[in-house]
Amino acid sequence: MIIIASAFASVPFAFGGTDRSATSSIEISDQPPRFDFAIESAYLLSFVNPPHRYEINADFLTARVRCGNYLDREGLFRGYNQVYFSLLAEPILRGIENHYFGINLGPRYNFVRRGSRFVPFFSAGIGLGWIDSQPEQFQGQGQDFTFNIVGALGVSYRFSDRFSGQLGFLYQHFSNAGLTDPNPSLNLLGLQLGFTRSF
Repeated sequence: MIIIASAFASVPFAFGGTDRSATSSIEISDQPPRFDFAIESAYLLSFVNPPHRYEINADFLTARVRCGNYLDREGLFRGYNQVYFSLLAEPILRGIENHYFGINLGPRYNFVRRGSRFVPFFSAGIGLGWIDSQPEQFQGQGQDFTFNIVGALGVSYRFSDRFSGQLGFLYQHFSNAGLTDPNPSLNLLGLQLGFTRSF
């Protein structure tokens, strides 16, 4: 979270100074980027009958590639598609286990309004990963290998054609799909911040 906050604070300097009038005059292109690279961080809490109370710092490195452009449309669904790939590194701040590492892949849709710097989005993906399971502990995860489901809903703010920030809600699910019994899956929800560089 500290890294993301620092990135937001440094954005005005990327435009040549802290002059607010200069920053606000930067024109934004209506054309979507071909490629994005993002740093994202979320604070997640377990819910829906968790096996144990969990608090997780979910940190993602994400690459996104544009795969559809619908800016010629009018109305609610004017926007563009992306496919994303994320690397996940998640210290478990509170819970039975200590850390989780994984990957996640899925689509993302961005809703673009003419002349607006705000771009609402949603995404959903599936992946796999490894947790330092503690099967000997009651309600601990039964094995290291797990599957994950990640969903996000939020809004981006475009500082310029190259830089944007994101704020949204993140949902994450861990499960080993019944490969061990019991399978105390985890459901997590929380706020996510992100900073994106577009190309």
